[in-house]
Amino acid sequence: QVQLVESGGGLVQPGGSLRLSCAASGSIFNIKTMAWYRQAPGKQRDLVAGISILGETNYLDRVKGRFTISRDKNTVYLQMNSLKPEDTAVYYCNLDSDPWGVSWGQGTQVTVSS
Repeated sequence: QVQLVESGGGLVQPGGSLRLSCAASGSIFNIKTMAWYRQAPGKQRDLVAGISILGETNYLDRVKGRFTISRDKNTVYLQMNSLKPEDTAVYYCNLDSDPWGVSWGQGTQVTVSS
């Protein structure tokens, strides 16, 4: 099995920064992609940013230029700058790997408020 442990969420003022981390452990043979999703109350879960095994990245349009995804071995990071109230959500780590397929973290709350 795969375990994903997220950290770094919290309360921040508008314009502030947070860095989320997600460490994957377990019997992982091949990581294909790692990503961050978010879900606000009453809304669907959206892809925020993803990074492939080759280091290719993609971002939700609304976070381009403010968020940066990176990866170091089995840990994925999301650096979030210039945070806005509309970034408030539960952020979930996502891993696509062999042999387990898609795995999800437990989620970490990010609240942007003055």
